[in-house]
Amino acid sequence: MFLTKMQINPQRRGARRLLSSPQAMHAAVLAGFADARPTEEGRVLWRVDTYGTHRVLLFIASPDKPDLTHLVKQAGWSTTEAWRTGSYDNLLESLRTGQRWQFRLTANPVRSGRRDTWTETKPLGHVTVRQQQQWLLDRVERLGFQIPASRVGEGEADVAVVDRAIRRFNRNGSRVTISTATFEGHLEISDAAALRRSLTFGIGRAKSYGCGLLTLAKPTKDAAT
Repeated sequence: MFLTKMQINPQRRGARRLLSSPQAMHAAVLAGFADARPTEEGRVLWRVDTYGTHRVLLFIASPDKPDLTHLVKQAGWSTTEAWRTGSYDNLLESLRTGQRWQFRLTANPVRSGRRDTWTETKPLGHVTVRQQQQWLLDRVERLGFQIPASRVGEGEADVAVVDRAIRRFNRNGSRVTISTATFEGHLEISDAAALRRSLTFGIGRAKSYGCGLLTLAKPTKDAAT
């Protein structure tokens, strides 16, 4: 597996088009691979992180190395490194039960429901921050980790929703709407094999549209003790 980071220039017309449509960004990401089909190792996952007005980062986890030359031409910065790809395997193989990590995840928190005019149940997006947090907490055990209590909030899990959005875009002539929530916090590994699968195959629905990619970073000293 490989992990790739590319800086997007949000002032460019091509970047604005891609950032406004998860369908367009999905197509652009997959165009970077000769074969983007899932393998036994994992699947192509991507996420866009926005930090302020000018810093926008695209992350991609994938079984093969991508060639993002076309994306750089459309939406990159000509004055910086085009993109950076590194092996993901060393990190994946180093994961052990009991380790603590900082994490970031953009997901599509949904539940099954039925409205009055529907004849069958369909996915419905969770609306409130509390519902979105609970959606993640209900799944962490089978995803291979626990979320410890925060030092800030007495008894509260150390996870926050730092961004939320409703994304609407066209797909094959139909209007698609997905709700997204970006989570940040700390986790403790409870099942290393299950966490590796979460990292390489993604979490939840809408993986083609920028959801499901969980990334890890070393915790701060205070959080790790």
